[in-house]
Amino acid sequence: MESRAVICYLVLPFLCLCFAEEVKVIVKGATSIAETDEAFICATLDWWPETKCNYNQCPWGKAGVLNLDLENKILANAIKAFRPLRIRIGGSLQDQVVYKVGTSDLECPQFKSIHNGLFGFSKGCLPMDRWDLMNKLFNETGAKITFGLNALMGRMVSKDDDSLMLGEWDPKNALDFMKYTASKGYKIDSYELGNELCGSGVSKRVKAEQYGRDIIVLKKLVQELYPDPFTQPKVLGPAGFYDKQWFNVFLQTSGPHVVDGLTHHIYNLGAGVDPSLINKIQDPNFLDQIAQTYKDISGSIKSYGPWSRAWVGEAGGAYNSGGKYVSHSFVDGFWYLDQLGMTSAFNHKVFCRQSLIGGNYGLLDTTTFIPNPDYYGALLWHRLMGPRVLYASHNGTPYLRVYSHCSKKTTGISLLAINMSNSTMFDVLVTDDSNSNPQEADQREEYHLTPKDGNILSDVLLLNGKALEVTEGYDIPAMNPQVVDASSPLKVAPRSIVFVTLRGFKAPACAL
Repeated sequence: MESRAVICYLVLPFLCLCFAEEVKVIVKGATSIAETDEAFICATLDWWPETKCNYNQCPWGKAGVLNLDLENKILANAIKAFRPLRIRIGGSLQDQVVYKVGTSDLECPQFKSIHNGLFGFSKGCLPMDRWDLMNKLFNETGAKITFGLNALMGRMVSKDDDSLMLGEWDPKNALDFMKYTASKGYKIDSYELGNELCGSGVSKRVKAEQYGRDIIVLKKLVQELYPDPFTQPKVLGPAGFYDKQWFNVFLQTSGPHVVDGLTHHIYNLGAGVDPSLINKIQDPNFLDQIAQTYKDISGSIKSYGPWSRAWVGEAGGAYNSGGKYVSHSFVDGFWYLDQLGMTSAFNHKVFCRQSLIGGNYGLLDTTTFIPNPDYYGALLWHRLMGPRVLYASHNGTPYLRVYSHCSKKTTGISLLAINMSNSTMFDVLVTDDSNSNPQEADQREEYHLTPKDGNILSDVLLLNGKALEVTEGYDIPAMNPQVVDASSPLKVAPRSIVFVTLRGFKAPACAL
């Protein structure tokens, strides 16, 4: 018995090859079910200062908009690798930011911790020399920029409800900033008005009718500053948590062709300090619950704003800077990549990850700038998964999540498989809905992502068994696939993530 146990231990990593569960994945390639933007992957830069703390930790360091090292080579190369990476500049403190521009007599204060301030902070300021340096980085790396404007300028607190802000938005300071930006030739993909002021708000709120009138003002300013429709920035809002009644009234008030992107935020994993966070991330039934929100957002657009498109404008999984040990580790990819697949299927155009750097959930380490596992998952998605979304399903356990898109830069399809099971390997056969094998090519390309030493809380990601590490020249490493016989099943190991490209898969929707 002892020798048999030793033998089983030694061969345990290979036992799944013999006793894998067979799963048939059906991809309907005749028509697409949704379409994302080409620059679907997005990451945020936030305004938080070093003194942003939660749960007796201060995980932001010098990662905020005003103190981030913009000359860091890893940062530049990490952005450049996407060509383009969409970056959203915004967050909780954006509605306290003034823009020190031109001959403005506005003071230029620094964020300071104060007891009665919005989110515990005083007002802050963006000097134009800082904005110039940021745009130097964006221009060199090819980033697509969404800029979140202060939407509380000109408003006053209600005497009856200290969370309710009354009055019209005063756009003067924002207009001066936008004029400066346009005069310098800085490329802005979109302007967003306010942050988390919709519905019941997070700290403050604005009524939907007023917000709708304010965003009409912003739209007119954008049209005047950028008369060329081909270079005119999009207008986004309301950048907060979905409230059906509020969102519907907002769309009705703002009217046709004003709101280009209906942005909403997702923190469906709860508080970063929650000890069950790691379990939620691995629970497919829990992860499925957010699908109703995506469905409802689509319903609001269909009924009240068919000219608009759904965006996840900010999503960090767990709020208050994420989980200290979880949100930057391998296991977070189960949540993140599953959300990318799910929102794509619900016709969302963009998904903005909180954050590019900062907090516990940064794609890059706050101190070293070294990419965390989710960075590489995002980059593989960006390179492999095209805009056209295909319907994919299987009859196996919900712990195997599967999503399919037309391949981005080649023929055929790309597939994402996420195995949340801690013990079961899956042998996956990919077919079309006629139950045939539409694969014409002899080979396929596979990218197997696993954590170092099998530890799902590791920050080190293995691609096809090899650790992904920044090069000595601070470049993002090459991510080459392993080429496999296309007639063999796709093996998805326990607690692993696999991207696969099937160049020869006949999908009429991908040939259009």
